[in-house]
Amino acid sequence: MARTAHEILRTSLKSMHDLLDKAVEGMTAEQLNFRPQEGGVSAFFSLWHYVRTEDNIINWVAQQKPTVWLEGNYHEYFGLPRTSQGTGMTEEEANAIRISDVAKWHEYQQKVWEATDRYLAGMSPEEFDQRTVTIKPLGEMSLWDGIYGVCLSHGYRHVGEIEYVRGVQGLGGLTI
Repeated sequence: MARTAHEILRTSLKSMHDLLDKAVEGMTAEQLNFRPQEGGVSAFFSLWHYVRTEDNIINWVAQQKPTVWLEGNYHEYFGLPRTSQGTGMTEEEANAIRISDVAKWHEYQQKVWEATDRYLAGMSPEEFDQRTVTIKPLGEMSLWDGIYGVCLSHGYRHVGEIEYVRGVQGLGGLTI
């Protein structure tokens, strides 16, 4: 049975969410905050950046409603930036993004995944090509390019970064 692009995107995002969940499963705050000596960012920075980006695109950009981050006052709880999601941060600013309450973070993350799936479940597939959105700093694009290109493709990149940081700490990568 042939699936539509809309169905493929929804299924693929769920799969990528599962990979991100699995990539950080069982990691402590210390392990999530660890930065490899070789440079780069912590697993938590990669995760925070991705989940905040998806929250922004799905809720703020696509639906023009408050993000899960702001609605739940997660920025206040974690003491992290209210509207930034990491793009354009200096190394010093990125290194300051740290997690202490892993369970509370997972609560936020799951709410973002649910909001994304709810939005995709209720939207018209035609909306992907008919709507344009502006995603800063990338500019104007179709809604499809915003969700597929920025959310899905971007998310897989961050899964790899998290796997790398896991491996450097001797935690092993993901097995498929």
